[in-house]
Amino acid sequence: MKRLLIALVVLAGVLLAADYGAAAITESAVSRQMRTQLGLADDPDVRINGFPFLTQAISGTYRSVDVDAKRIPIGPLREVEIMAQLRDVDAPLSMLLGSGPKSLVVGEADGTARIDADDLERLLPGVSKMRIENIDYGTLKDRVDEGASSSLLGVDTDSAARVVGTVTLPGIGSKEVAVISSFLLDGRDIQVVPQDVRLDDGHGKPLPLPAAVVSAVKKRFSFSLDPGTLPFEVTPRLLRPRDGTIEISGTVENLTIGSAPAPTSEG
Repeated sequence: MKRLLIALVVLAGVLLAADYGAAAITESAVSRQMRTQLGLADDPDVRINGFPFLTQAISGTYRSVDVDAKRIPIGPLREVEIMAQLRDVDAPLSMLLGSGPKSLVVGEADGTARIDADDLERLLPGVSKMRIENIDYGTLKDRVDEGASSSLLGVDTDSAARVVGTVTLPGIGSKEVAVISSFLLDGRDIQVVPQDVRLDDGHGKPLPLPAAVVSAVKKRFSFSLDPGTLPFEVTPRLLRPRDGTIEISGTVENLTIGSAPAPTSEG
């Protein structure tokens, strides 16, 4: 009985190793296809979810596949990170591991493009040391208590952030300003609309600015950006500042990634 138990444990270990090994090989093949499809400088991280992997591989259908790719150029941007979850993916294992062209048929995909502050800063002449900070209702209330318009309380904090950057102000010089801005999605365009401008006094306390200076800063921080077509043909549906970045998310159905040769008939 002891020998049987040891044999079963060894067999389970071998099967588990084979399952993970096959998954790693397949993930690598999908990663290379993604790199070609998206024109990336590096292979993206690919993870095929679900256990055991081999039962999915035999059927050629995978419940979900996670893809994470960094440093992607999209439109005027250069350092975009793409995170996608592909669901109901059809891809025969023989095709994935073969040497020919590869094709993945995806039932549905959720995609998120993440744009960091450094990428946005390159599009704003005269702004340096830019960062994006999340805000809450308390932040808006504090600004109103400090003299800002009460209309600021109507700003949607899920789609707004404090944009901080160093600029040269008329008659004041180079200073750090904090601009509460709304981030709006107009079709595929990102619209950034400044709502309130404050000067940092160097000790973390925001100070009001003259109306003329506020107007100049708002103009500097107000812009519209067309990020171009998102990978996987995802249509953007949601725009929100998150963790120092701007995230654009969307969903697409019935997607084909790559292209495999069509079967030929004989006779």
